[in-house]
Amino acid sequence: MYHRILPDGGGEYDLTPDEFRAELAYLHEHDYHPIRTVDLVRGEIDVPAGTTPVVLTFDDSTREQFGMSGDDEVDSDSAVGILLEFAEEHSDFTPTGSFYVVGSLFGGTAERGKKLLRQLHEWGFEIGNHTISHANLSRLGASEVQAELAAGAAHIHDAVPDAEVATMSLPHGASPAEPELAQYGSHDGQEYRHEGILLVGSNPAPSPFATEFDPVAIPRIRSGPDGDLESGYWFEIFEREPERRYVSDGDPSTISFPEERSEELAPEFADRANPY
Repeated sequence: MYHRILPDGGGEYDLTPDEFRAELAYLHEHDYHPIRTVDLVRGEIDVPAGTTPVVLTFDDSTREQFGMSGDDEVDSDSAVGILLEFAEEHSDFTPTGSFYVVGSLFGGTAERGKKLLRQLHEWGFEIGNHTISHANLSRLGASEVQAELAAGAAHIHDAVPDAEVATMSLPHGASPAEPELAQYGSHDGQEYRHEGILLVGSNPAPSPFATEFDPVAIPRIRSGPDGDLESGYWFEIFEREPERRYVSDGDPSTISFPEERSEELAPEFADRANPY
């Protein structure tokens, strides 16, 4: 889970450009391969054999996440700029992820924000809902929750008509009093439907094929090198206990796992099971 990329590191949810570069280098060196949230939710994991899928998520559509100059040069210290630069240097790295946007798009004018959103979509990034005003949904009534999410979806479709707004990130990690309203609803003729819903922290998501996976309550790890339960903390755990990592067999149509863990497989995936 990422927020702003700032020269001074910003607050506890933010990173410096060099910290973000260092995290991408660690992920690459340790065989993590980026995918999107929608790929995770649908179990469409197509990464090389021996690698671990990782979803890079960006909340709030801030200026520091994506910026372009007048001549369409990407800001090299923005999150997108760093991702693209890293991919140029490492041909086996896929620059992708999921951006959860609000009404203000990357700190520019409305038209410029739409242009940037279209560019992200063209490059294969996922565009997800984060409400229109970054509202705390737990404090709103049912109609207000639907208004926020419907407006968020409409805002995305206004810029990118063919965008599939299939997942959302809960602002503040706060669920509405009626949790199903985060999944689907409508307001003023605009419908929304989310297959996946992201929480705020603080542990890795289970395999999408596991019985414990809940697509409408997906945990995330906050990026950071030192804090408790941040990415650095979990990287160390996975180095000590590599059996806890999801590792792909390289075939998106099969699910390979030790036979003694068969009970952990969700029944609906039995036809894809490849126990060993």
